[in-house]
Amino acid sequence: MVHRTVVDAHVMLVREGRVLLSRRRGSYGDGMWHLPSGKLDAGESLLEAAIREAREEIGVRIDAADLRHVHTLHAVAPGVEPRLGVFFEALDWRGEPENREPEKCYELAWFGFDDLPADIIAYPAAGLRAYREARPFGTLGWPQTG
Repeated sequence: MVHRTVVDAHVMLVREGRVLLSRRRGSYGDGMWHLPSGKLDAGESLLEAAIREAREEIGVRIDAADLRHVHTLHAVAPGVEPRLGVFFEALDWRGEPENREPEKCYELAWFGFDDLPADIIAYPAAGLRAYREARPFGTLGWPQTG
């Protein structure tokens, strides 16, 4: 069986050394922490997806010029389609983050990079580690090659 690769845009809001996470509600990662993110819609650019997801999920407005690409992660896990996650840091935004999707999110919270919750989903956790290490690309769940 051939699987497509899903492309996700992740948005990192960083304030005073802390990053905003959302605690998911639903079948994927219920009760676990994740970055604001989502799949690209048909015909949508990565920047447009990141801007849309930030607006829809946490109610902030971001200009494309204020998004900085910080990491790309090619991830795979059993029972899940492969994903290409593109992580952006929002250098500036308008509005105060709030939970705009209570049917998909229990709560929002700020966490220090040295104090991330233990119950964070591995996919965004890998992107956050790479951000701190300034690594532009990584893989998760793929067999080691070489």
